Amino acid sequence: MDKPMSNLMFQGMCFVFMLRDLFSPRETILTETGIKSGDYVFDYGCGPGGYVAPASKMLGEAGRVFALDINPLATKRVQKIALKKQLANVETICSDCKTGLHDNSLDVILLYDIFHMLSKPDAVLAELHRILKPKGTLSFSDHHMNENDIMAKITDGGLFSLSKKGKKTYSFLKRG
Repeated sequence: MDKPMSNLMFQGMCFVFMLRDLFSPRETILTETGIKSGDYVFDYGCGPGGYVAPASKMLGEAGRVFALDINPLATKRVQKIALKKQLANVETICSDCKTGLHDNSLDVILLYDIFHMLSKPDAVLAELHRILKPKGTLSFSDHHMNENDIMAKITDGGLFSLSKKGKKTYSFLKRG
């Protein structure tokens, strides 16, 4: 993912995701992550923010959601969602890779339906490894990839190992 998509493409994606969320609520997918009250969660490639409100509610006031996207339209949309729903525990980051977050600071990272678009996937995985706590979870889903590709891309670099496979997601643990 080298550059943000156009406004028209982003609006189209928002509409498609709104329909998707009606038939497959994001809460259902998030239950596979093990998110609990007080956790710090990072949504890499948050897009229009479909996971932000459900994750925020799961975390409670003590937790925090960080939503990153390369597209300023996405981070602005997430900010509007947070304001409208009064989600005080949501913070946005507009970037393609560098998060600005502290080492070992996150409990769960959501890496959903974006990996196949990354131009520098190894750099992204290195950054996610850096910010994930030692026993943290990288929750991965990308319907554009088959299971063998997912396993190879995520585990071959030695940064993550498979913990469990859910119905919709793969959970990887931080190594090293």
